[in-house]
Amino acid sequence: MEYPIQQPQAVCVVAQYFCAPYPVELTVKRKLLTLTGGDFTVSDSNGNVVFKVAGKVLSLHDRRVLQDAAGNPLLTMKEKALTMHRRWEAFRGENSDQQSFIFSAKKSSLFQLKTALDVFRAGNKDEKLCDFHVKGSYFDRSCTVYQGNRIVAEMKRKYTVANVLIGKDTFSVIVQPGVDYAFISALIVILDEINKEGTSED
Repeated sequence: MEYPIQQPQAVCVVAQYFCAPYPVELTVKRKLLTLTGGDFTVSDSNGNVVFKVAGKVLSLHDRRVLQDAAGNPLLTMKEKALTMHRRWEAFRGENSDQQSFIFSAKKSSLFQLKTALDVFRAGNKDEKLCDFHVKGSYFDRSCTVYQGNRIVAEMKRKYTVANVLIGKDTFSVIVQPGVDYAFISALIVILDEINKEGTSED
């Protein structure tokens, strides 16, 4: 008797449209020197740009907007003021009200040598358990995103002479089937922001 193969549960955070039934390989390029502090482009395996991330010059460098390839805003990410763990919050579109709130991410502990983030979805009010956890070394661009014990995405640095010469930091991300790759892309941006100050105190 044959039993049907159970597919992993879909992880939809931004939209079902971004939950592909197959692994998605993304290439993330970050400009190392920008006025806004961290502009990204995210491309698929064919080299097509799927997301762009731009900073807001007039917002004290604490706001990032994830856009689709046409420039339409999908998520606004902003650092929450006066928090001990450098918490960032993500909102749908260009909004920043609680009705548009989708998820937040913060450092797992105040002092850490390795990257460790706890991610909480909007419905997780008490935050006793995180919905996702990120760990690894962001300095080496080697991090893994977990949902419980399940790996949902992995990132690794790409070394090329050309990227170094033109001032770009490039890394690849493998997103597992059914996992919202817009959410993973937003999480990478927040990772970059939280880790900018290295091991300095919050």
